Amino acid sequence: MQLTGAEIIIECLKEQGVDTVFGYPGGAILNVYDELYKHSDEIRHILTSHEQGASHAADGYARSTGKVGVCLATSGPGATNLVTGIATAYMDSVPMVAITCNVGVSLLGKDSFQEIDITGVTMPITKHNFIVKDVSDLAATIRRAFSIAKKGRPGPVLVDVPKDVTANKTDYESVTIEQTPRSAHPISEKEIETAISYMKKAKKPYIFVGGGAVISGASEELKRFVSLMQAPVCDSLMGKGAFDGTDPLYTGMLGMHGTKVSNFGVSECDLLVVVGARFSDRVIGNANKFARKAKIIQIDIDAAEVNKNIPVTASVIGDAKEILSKLNDQLEQQDHSEWLEYIAGLKEKYPLKYADTGLSGPYMMEQIYKQTKGDAIIVTEVGQHQMWAAQYYKYSKPRTLLTSGGLGTMGYGLGAAIGAQVANPDKQVVNFAGDGCFRMNMNEIATAARQKLPLIEVIVNNHVLGMVRQWQDLFYNQHYSATVLDDGVDYVKLAEAMGATGLRATTREEFDEAFAKALATPGPVVIDAIIDCDDKVWPMVAPGAPISEAFTGEDLKNKTN
Repeated sequence: MQLTGAEIIIECLKEQGVDTVFGYPGGAILNVYDELYKHSDEIRHILTSHEQGASHAADGYARSTGKVGVCLATSGPGATNLVTGIATAYMDSVPMVAITCNVGVSLLGKDSFQEIDITGVTMPITKHNFIVKDVSDLAATIRRAFSIAKKGRPGPVLVDVPKDVTANKTDYESVTIEQTPRSAHPISEKEIETAISYMKKAKKPYIFVGGGAVISGASEELKRFVSLMQAPVCDSLMGKGAFDGTDPLYTGMLGMHGTKVSNFGVSECDLLVVVGARFSDRVIGNANKFARKAKIIQIDIDAAEVNKNIPVTASVIGDAKEILSKLNDQLEQQDHSEWLEYIAGLKEKYPLKYADTGLSGPYMMEQIYKQTKGDAIIVTEVGQHQMWAAQYYKYSKPRTLLTSGGLGTMGYGLGAAIGAQVANPDKQVVNFAGDGCFRMNMNEIATAARQKLPLIEVIVNNHVLGMVRQWQDLFYNQHYSATVLDDGVDYVKLAEAMGATGLRATTREEFDEAFAKALATPGPVVIDAIIDCDDKVWPMVAPGAPISEAFTGEDLKNKTN
């Protein structure tokens, strides 16, 4: 069967089971969009307000489902507008395929109108990328792109297709896509045996869970492993929900804004079992003083992560779900009652707490948890509100917190929330955003309104760049350089102008009422929630300090007095 390149792209998407794509048309990609028009009953296209929004939406779709997210863009600026979203997905191991179309093959390398070497631009931020100059290579390339995006440690792949390739014809034969195994890496029995030998000797073990446990779908195996180990559990920002946040053995996030319990406990443990985490600098603090009393066992699908940031005692390479299953089969029941009693004492001594009056980020997250009964998909931007969302919402299931961890992309959340809401129409999606982040991609409210998506956008509005201001306050002598946003922007009117419902809250009672109304309102709702500009995220670890030196505002006051 002879098909054009554009037809082949659509047929290959159908082969992969793609039901939704996010994008923005332009001259170079018109042939593909013409075919999309003909297949609109099979593949839903979400027109975003900006290509960056499309890339974040594909990311949110992927994170919330585990499927490959797909975004489309035209040549030149259309393609470069995807770059931040691709980099975001790369840093957090999100499976994505970005399809861009370029100028014709004969025009490549001639500085043609809207030409860009997008494969060169994205080489460092993709698992792999391709430019397809011969239509006969197109189907195989797209199939390979999806396989690479899913296999092993997931990530984004870009396929660039010159416009004439989308018009040229070649023979096409449909194939049945077999499920890609997550990892072809054979798990070493010797590595399993070594890990178990350390686990049996431990008196004060701790389990640290990262995003890899979410990606592998290892929640049930992890729960069993924790029960066998009888060890407390902490997580990274990306690991939220892999282990039930309401479980008594859960002690909260680890690192710069982790709980004192997790930071102190990991600093005291004699064995740290790390499941799918890469020892980010925001987690470990001073690398030379991280978990100095502990043997460290790292479980990871990517061998390149072992001994990269922190030297480990032993490692097991492979898919976390498979590794935990093997460990569960071979590990005898452990008993660490005395250690767990000690950790329980820390939890009682160092609970997360905040001011009991006034509207604040922590209060809002607790209220959102209460009103959604803990069953929402929470999406965040980046900053103070992101940390409050990590600290005060109890994530009991994986893929329920979507946030930019590695790249820290301001402007990520709203696009990702759109992708998550499209992928999960029966779930309530809430994007928790700072006002600084909301400004970056607030045009996507128009997208949510056009699609009549019932997502809720909560703007934690302190009229400043909150996290930067917090650092300026603590470490830069209160030099608030370029962090004040008090310029009179009315987000309620803005929301209404874009076709959404706008609400404002300045007190706890007003927020409770506004959020309840938002839950009952069809279509997108924006809540402009006003908080104090000097609210801070506690606890905190100063840059360069060990995590054992986590402090709160009360600690600072006591130190001063």
